[in-house]
Amino acid sequence: MDKFPTNSPIIEQFWQSPPEPINQILDAPPPPTILLSPNREWMVELEKPLLLPIALLAEVEVALAGLFINPKTNAPARHNPYGSIKIRAIGQSQGAIASPEISKTVALPDNAQIGFLRWSPDSQKLAFTLTQATGLELWVVDVADCTTRRLTEPVLNAAYGEPYCWLSDETLICKFVESDRAKPPSEPAVPPGPLIQENLHGKSPTRTYTNLLQNPHDEALLEYYLTSTLEKVTLDGHRTVLVSSSLIHQAIPSPDSKFILLTTLQRPFSYQVPVSYFPKKIQVVDDAGKLVYEVADVPLFVRRTTKFDEVRTGRRGVSWRCDVQATLCWIEALDEGDPTCDVAKRDALFELNAPFSDTPKQLWQSEYRFHSLAWGKEDVALVWERWYNTRKERIWRIYPQAPETQPQLLLDRSYEDKYSDPGSALMTVGPYRYRVLRFAPQSHVIYLSGRGASPNGVYPFLDSFDLETQQTHRLWQCQDPYLEEICYLLDDEAQTVITRRQSQTEPPNYFLFNLRDNQVPIALTHYQDPAPQLAGVESELVKYQRSDGVQLSAKLYLPPGYDPKRDGPLPMLFWVYPEEFKDKEFAGQITKSENTFSRPSRASVLFLLTQGYALLSGPTLPIIGEGDAEPNDTYVEQLIAGAQAAVDYVVERGIADPNRIGIGGHSYGAFTTVNLLAQTDLFRIGIARSGAYNRTLTPFGFQGEQRNFWEAQQTYIHMSPFTHAAKVKAPLLLIHGEKDSNAGTYPLQTERLYEALKGLGATVRLVVLPLEDHGYRSREGVAHVLWEMVNWCDKYLK
Repeated sequence: MDKFPTNSPIIEQFWQSPPEPINQILDAPPPPTILLSPNREWMVELEKPLLLPIALLAEVEVALAGLFINPKTNAPARHNPYGSIKIRAIGQSQGAIASPEISKTVALPDNAQIGFLRWSPDSQKLAFTLTQATGLELWVVDVADCTTRRLTEPVLNAAYGEPYCWLSDETLICKFVESDRAKPPSEPAVPPGPLIQENLHGKSPTRTYTNLLQNPHDEALLEYYLTSTLEKVTLDGHRTVLVSSSLIHQAIPSPDSKFILLTTLQRPFSYQVPVSYFPKKIQVVDDAGKLVYEVADVPLFVRRTTKFDEVRTGRRGVSWRCDVQATLCWIEALDEGDPTCDVAKRDALFELNAPFSDTPKQLWQSEYRFHSLAWGKEDVALVWERWYNTRKERIWRIYPQAPETQPQLLLDRSYEDKYSDPGSALMTVGPYRYRVLRFAPQSHVIYLSGRGASPNGVYPFLDSFDLETQQTHRLWQCQDPYLEEICYLLDDEAQTVITRRQSQTEPPNYFLFNLRDNQVPIALTHYQDPAPQLAGVESELVKYQRSDGVQLSAKLYLPPGYDPKRDGPLPMLFWVYPEEFKDKEFAGQITKSENTFSRPSRASVLFLLTQGYALLSGPTLPIIGEGDAEPNDTYVEQLIAGAQAAVDYVVERGIADPNRIGIGGHSYGAFTTVNLLAQTDLFRIGIARSGAYNRTLTPFGFQGEQRNFWEAQQTYIHMSPFTHAAKVKAPLLLIHGEKDSNAGTYPLQTERLYEALKGLGATVRLVVLPLEDHGYRSREGVAHVLWEMVNWCDKYLK
């Protein structure tokens, strides 16, 4: 723990365990991850522990350009692999439902570390990697009989991007570490010269990224670990080289498997931004590795503004069109990528058919910035455009085979308005194995699945939407007492679905049923309550009002066995995270469900319910800036108003003692916590985890703020709780991961706040967690965080 500030007393400390039953609940196995085959006939259950032993976090890693690489395996460090694979046939065909088969466990070596799972296009095989001491092996399992085979030695290269993908039902393309690769380059004992950077013209604002390249040795290491060959591998293990040693990022087959879209990194590298901003070369090669077409030479992305809608110039978002054999598509900015330019159109969508020798065809232009796209068929594709300043979103139907046809506007809304959210278009595997829109038998009808936020609560739904008439028909909607969501639609008639269902008393499980026959749902999983000690917890979605009339809400949790008449007001902790809005109307919308099965995991604040505390989780703290006003210009005032309304509500209900209310949060919630301690006397303690507190250290924007420090100097200063540290009187617990890689929340933020508070005589405790990132992942680290939180609350709140 060598990151403590200088001249601060260091307390010798070993890892601590929280009181029971918290310690016991931490070891409860989490529900498996579910993975369905493309044809929806097979279901795979993948199991892994939720928390890792800290010894795994202590393994050697190399941090380069925002990547964390395990040098022994040439794969991502901090990886939490699966430990087992179970496969079952779901038992549905053409809308009929039969009882699913019993799961079969795939036989694998002891202590298997499974990752990078990918279905074959025909859904009959599942590929995956096994991590060995020296690298990643490629394996395949035949799902019908659960037989496995190893295709390669531990030589896959997963340092950046996916290590492999399916080319066809019988062949994969893989990135391999060079067979004759030497040892990593050694760092020179004597520096060869000074490190020099310069900016000779133009603006180049960058956010506060971490773990960037520092020197020429880092550049050499990046090239060493990212260099791969691209090879074709058949199911009998035969390998054929397609592309010689390059800095390969990704290789994506065309839908007809005849071409490969190859992206490689290029120099010059940057010491200011992560690898995703580096120069790239994008090419098309054929299935023998021969160069067919140069798509783009993408230069280093140098930002000119802090506006969120800035993008690269030239071709970006290059991909394959999903509904045809081999057609490239991409976006090009019409405003030089600069959102401050006053232009009529921002982006254009282009396509180019194989053999890529014709002039690219323009399919569509957008007034806002292109956001996303879903391919359907020759006369249907859906395109989303968005503009951050206004929070506006439009959805268009375009006609790919007849781009001269006028695009059809399907929806024009604010994406802040959760009540008008139409849901997501459901997809299926198309004739060329890529995901496309799922159409009803009436070929102009698609399906939409949404969360269903409304003034009455959250009730997910399934709709059909007619693209010709623009009429929506509600096919299904979940009802109390459940929160049930459509996970998979299994047929074009929208008869058979798989849902994930939970209630306040029932843990989440997956069910298979027919929407039209009112058949009793068949349970596909039977996951049990991981924390039965909390079965008596009461949760309630509560609503109240801010002084300016904005409607607010929160989830209120009361500990098991609590009787307000007998027990009276409880000590309570608020757990907070504010959100910016451009429209007052949408700031108070209900986006939480009352019907969730609430159980804690990792370092959840819900664990405090076992110790007799009440919790107010996620009280809405909207920061609103309508019209030309920016939300953050009145951040502090709106924050105080929201917090005051929440305190008044719980006190008036008689469930909280105003002298025993604390506040806490993680990341931006930690920033909020210290602000409220400095600006109000509403709270008796604070718990701030992995936050940023001095906004002058993030001068080119943070969270939803687009202006830089010099454009909004007073806002940055006034919002920074570091500026107001002298006003913090309540005891404050500061926690931070030593290896926080999140932009802006580097540990220095917490260390400097601790030094300021200590120097000002505040009651403050700093806990730096060795090896932990922005989120805490080790069993030891999470247990210690919970121990610290319980002790702090017991000492200063209870």
